[in-house]
Amino acid sequence: MSTETSVALSLSGGGYRAMLFHAGALYRLCDTGWLERLDRVSSVSGGSIVAGQLATQWDALMARPSLPDSYRALVLDPLLALSRHTVDAPPIAKGIVAFGGIASKVATAYRNHLYGDTTLQEIPDHPRFVFNATNLQSGSLWRFSKPYARDYRVGGIENPNFDLGTVVAASSAFPPFLSPVILHVPRNLWTLPGADPAFERKSRISRIILSDGGIYDNLGLETVKRFSMLFVSDGGGAFECMLKPHTNWLGQLRRVLAVEDSQVRSLRKRAVIDRYKSGALSGAYWGIRTNVQDYGLLDTLPVLHSETLRLAAIRTRLASPGSVDTLKLVNWGYAICDAALRRYVDNSMLPPKEFPFPEALL
Repeated sequence: MSTETSVALSLSGGGYRAMLFHAGALYRLCDTGWLERLDRVSSVSGGSIVAGQLATQWDALMARPSLPDSYRALVLDPLLALSRHTVDAPPIAKGIVAFGGIASKVATAYRNHLYGDTTLQEIPDHPRFVFNATNLQSGSLWRFSKPYARDYRVGGIENPNFDLGTVVAASSAFPPFLSPVILHVPRNLWTLPGADPAFERKSRISRIILSDGGIYDNLGLETVKRFSMLFVSDGGGAFECMLKPHTNWLGQLRRVLAVEDSQVRSLRKRAVIDRYKSGALSGAYWGIRTNVQDYGLLDTLPVLHSETLRLAAIRTRLASPGSVDTLKLVNWGYAICDAALRRYVDNSMLPPKEFPFPEALL
């Protein structure tokens, strides 16, 4: 792959909060002509929900005359419709009693509301969509894409035919309640070798046990390291100080997982921003917790930082944030993406006249 003209987009995790924030950012990429220039979309968790819908509608989207209008009808509106449904609570309630099968219920919800029976082999060759999960067996990133599904230690299979509902459920399998997703892969399908001989000695494995991609890489950066231009949309929530952390085992476990997630996210964010600053990478990063005033533009869409911080603090769940906050999250993703593009990519770009949903002011 040449790195001279390659353009990638990374969509972070963060449940419905991130899904709606990314949906707004993609809307602005449509307006500015950048969406159709993408060569790769790498996604994690909530970002994978958006990427899955974009992948299923890509060909239809590009065939229509007005890209922004088509995006709204084919991608944004179905995501808004999904956001009105709480997907995680019924599976969690059933899983607490049944101890299993939770992830399959989430996958079914994705199929029913968004993707139908679309498989990886039915999405476009270009741009390449990469859906990231974490392999709990190898401790590595498991990548789903049209050409292959694999991780570097275990190996993988070529031309996988997994349906997008299952793929996105694996990428968004928040531990412990929505995790794991178990893939059954007959041993004779393994064609891509792995680097770890432990898996070769076992003639590879018949089951892959996957959890949320954010465990390994919550920004979806691992699969776009070789690209020369990268847009990063970060819908990750805030990490809050806790004066009295829980001392019971379950409470401690949840707090430790939160600390580890925050550390991994911060390290990856610093690394990519350092590459921007050094000139090794072009593009832009925008985050749900970013202060729009930091971009130094006088003509951004009007937002209150206190209000955007409130939106950033919405819990990471597959649960409806409410009708007003749903539209505000889309507006916020649209506004901060616009500021990042005009500050770091093209300062001749005209500012937008209004939010996608003017009735939901920030």
